[in-house]
Amino acid sequence: MKIIIDISHPAHVHFFRYAYEIWQERGHQVKLVARDKDVTLKLLDDYHYPYEVLSKQGSGLSGLSLELLTHANKLYKLAKDFKADVIMEIGGTFIVHVCKLLGIKGIVFTDTEHAKLSNAITFPFATHICTPTCYMDDLGKKQIRYNGFQELAYLHPNYYKPNPESLRASGLQKDEKFYVIRFVSWGASHDVGKVGLTDEQKIRLVTGLTRHGKVLIASEGALPPELEPHKVRISPTKIHDLMYYASMYVGEGATMASESAILGTPSVYINPLILGYINEINHKYHLLHQFSEGDPAIEKVLELAENPNLKNEYRARHDQMLKDKTDVTAWMVDFIESLAARKSS
Repeated sequence: MKIIIDISHPAHVHFFRYAYEIWQERGHQVKLVARDKDVTLKLLDDYHYPYEVLSKQGSGLSGLSLELLTHANKLYKLAKDFKADVIMEIGGTFIVHVCKLLGIKGIVFTDTEHAKLSNAITFPFATHICTPTCYMDDLGKKQIRYNGFQELAYLHPNYYKPNPESLRASGLQKDEKFYVIRFVSWGASHDVGKVGLTDEQKIRLVTGLTRHGKVLIASEGALPPELEPHKVRISPTKIHDLMYYASMYVGEGATMASESAILGTPSVYINPLILGYINEINHKYHLLHQFSEGDPAIEKVLELAENPNLKNEYRARHDQMLKDKTDVTAWMVDFIESLAARKSS
């Protein structure tokens, strides 16, 4: 089978990483194409994966529209010359129209209900739309549900092995108590009209946590001067180790909040956006706490920090979640290969 994987965001490198390697080991021809966004290309380089860049992230509606056209034109030519059987992407906006034109199977993975605009221009052209079982929307006959979370494609213990050596880059020891905080820029399309923690709240949060351990901050925007000493820079290939060993994660972005929870680290997510997978991790497995406002979130963070057995309690919840859920990479590999089997039968 000839497969193209389109990587449009850094997190997608992690999602497809192990499936890509398994398909290659099984003799399939697999090409990686990428969008130059944030640290996407650095991750691909760090993993020594060959890839072709099709576009660079545009800004504004006109810039994104031009990027979409550029990306699609290059993908069309590449897919046609390669004679691809299937193209896949998280989100799917960059691939589905090309797949439709060429008669190629276009497989979309998504767990993001609130991406209304991109979903509207993508889903009608997809061959299959793969979502977790907890996805809140019914997408009709094209929807294929799997019993897992996207993060379990790369954080399942069948693949992810925590490396304590990664802590040294941040000046930490394996048994040291520390907390990871992430502030976002609130510049995405679904962030319009929403704001995050104020500077005063950020300072109060960090000051309270420093009484219990070291605080490391990853921030997309500028920090108050008082918090600059806490800012951390770590290779994107090591960030999951940092989250695994942390005593707690606090953040405004859904991806790192869910990743931390799925690693068994107590996670406090401060964002009003409602997502099916966040709801399940929160209400069914109690690995994550979501708040729409800063003050009650800070109160909960400082309450959790007082619990000396906190990490052990969340590890037990994590173990139960793993018993319930599937290995998403194994499911993905089998599902894509089943498409080839159907074609040949």
